[in-house]
Amino acid sequence: MKVIFLQDVKGSGKKGEIKEVADGYGRNFLLKNKLVKVANQSALLETKAQEEKLRKQMENELNENQEAAGKIDGEEIEIKAKASSSGTLYSAIGAEKICEEIKKQLGARLKSNQIIISNPLKEIGEKKVKIKFGHGLEAEVNIVVSTV
Repeated sequence: MKVIFLQDVKGSGKKGEIKEVADGYGRNFLLKNKLVKVANQSALLETKAQEEKLRKQMENELNENQEAAGKIDGEEIEIKAKASSSGTLYSAIGAEKICEEIKKQLGARLKSNQIIISNPLKEIGEKKVKIKFGHGLEAEVNIVVSTV
């Protein structure tokens, strides 16, 4: 019996895979538990259409990430904050604030979890911050913290 796996089944197949399985195993376990569907002509066409849609989606995502990384890489962002006379900020600057300022100043679409920062910025000065995108893309931004 030829089937299309709807989920990963340990020892049998992975999601989206088309495989030949024993008739009894297919009918009594896989189909009964809705882990597979029979690989008829319409199911095969549907699976191919889903794969094509996923491929296009991944391609679009890659293009968007490349565009955003190109916009951001090597740029300088200035963040103004209140600080004491010794140069210590009253309020630390974290990934959320950095993300917000990048959106505002550079117009790039980001999420705060893409910004890699070990500790929030707590002093006036410059710091390089890495931004990770999907597909292994990275960008680096220079953050300049100054007083209001």
